[in-house]
Amino acid sequence: MRTSLHLDTVDSIMQFPFSTTDYIEESNFHFTRGHNITVESGDSAHHCDGKNLNSHPTAGSTVTSALDDASKCGRFTWDGTFSTIYDDFFITRIGSDAQTATQFWGILANYNYTKTGGCETRVQQNDEVLFAFDAFSKKYFLKLTVPLTARRGCNTIFRVTNGATDAPISGAKVGKYVSDSNGNVKVAFTSGGRHKLKAEHKDYIRSNAIYVRVQ
Repeated sequence: MRTSLHLDTVDSIMQFPFSTTDYIEESNFHFTRGHNITVESGDSAHHCDGKNLNSHPTAGSTVTSALDDASKCGRFTWDGTFSTIYDDFFITRIGSDAQTATQFWGILANYNYTKTGGCETRVQQNDEVLFAFDAFSKKYFLKLTVPLTARRGCNTIFRVTNGATDAPISGAKVGKYVSDSNGNVKVAFTSGGRHKLKAEHKDYIRSNAIYVRVQ
């Protein structure tokens, strides 16, 4: 199974693809599975494998175990407090972005808030996991859909939507271009190679990063 992890921080977006099987199927996918986690401010390890609070009968990969593995691959740190009542972590910091009295980290799976804690929520094949800073003050979570290849000098159509409902989002920026009422953005590349793009809007959480190969 493969799961992508998308971190939206104050300054940047970090995105990590994962394989949640016992084998790494492609070199650009990282292995993750449920395991014991010790956070920086913690004094002991706690399990994070889907069996937390008896949510599942067997162990497996979770959204927070994916975050922990990503931190090791991506060389960033995160922190949180562990609740013995909820048998789960409350995330307080990822990278340099720590929660405040009014801004908190939100966890989403497939663009919807998780209904259980991060160590209870299991990930499945092709799930998209998002950790977003100040998530609860935003209206929507943007999703950017594009073709994987484009031609230099020709218009390429990108689409910006509300990730949870697939409804089009207007007024979102993709580079210097802006989405129309149908959520479509026409982008003309002036150079070839591999280009990284994302959709942004001041009222929404930024989209996943997309890589397009321009011929």
